[in-house]
Amino acid sequence: MEGTVTVVNVGFVGIGQQGGGMVRRMIAEGLPTTLWARRPEVLDEFPGAARAASLRELGARSEIVGVCVVDDAGVEAVVLGTPDGGAAGDGLLAGMAPGGVIAIHSTVHPATCVRLGETAAARGVTVIDAPVSGGADAAEQGRLVVMVGGDRDVFERALPVLSTYGDPVVHMGPLGSGQLAKLVNNVMFTAHLALAQDAMELAQGLGIDPARLVEVLQRGSAGSFALGIVAQVGSLPAFPTSGSVLLKKDVGIVDGVAAAHGAPAGLLIDVADRALRTMGQPRWQ
Repeated sequence: MEGTVTVVNVGFVGIGQQGGGMVRRMIAEGLPTTLWARRPEVLDEFPGAARAASLRELGARSEIVGVCVVDDAGVEAVVLGTPDGGAAGDGLLAGMAPGGVIAIHSTVHPATCVRLGETAAARGVTVIDAPVSGGADAAEQGRLVVMVGGDRDVFERALPVLSTYGDPVVHMGPLGSGQLAKLVNNVMFTAHLALAQDAMELAQGLGIDPARLVEVLQRGSAGSFALGIVAQVGSLPAFPTSGSVLLKKDVGIVDGVAAAHGAPAGLLIDVADRALRTMGQPRWQ
């Protein structure tokens, strides 16, 4: 499989901090890579990649296209085409040949992926959902966690591309399963933020230096990524608004999906909601 990686023509949309790291990994591994961006000047940072003048052209030049934009509306705009990303019906899908693959790296509602998958299938194109976790540093180092939902054979075809920036890359099940895994991850992270904040406040109440407590907790069984974030920002009210808005979206999706499936969430949603309120993002306003 490794011998085939350099002959796969890949495209990518959404080259922010995380997406940019993913693109750099693909270029470094020798993948023929084509990019499109609403602001073409951002492509100057990727001299090893070709440029497409439109989403349709990007689709036409790519066998596999990664999409790493912010939300559901953005994903639909890129795949189907809207005034933001091109004329309606002039997105990636309009240019892709049968057999092409669209990998949705954005964290969105599983139903969005299923709906786009059905639309793409009518044109002989397959959608897989492949949300990632780890952040910009992990992307640059090729160690993003990639959670993939979709056809197993298509997953195997895409694996050489996904493995340039992901380790591990895990097939979770049918289309939408990757999103479910990522959403559970994000809800658990949000709940961990609330617990880390509680731990810091408890330490202060007990007269323990919070900085020293973090030093020992991070080396013990209580260590977590969320604890490091709370220690870095000082307290949850200082958590970046852009991040808390996205977490609010994800907690809301999980709450709705869990209710629809009759799946127990235990204390996860309640504790995550407490973190959101502390960050100024109550879900019910």
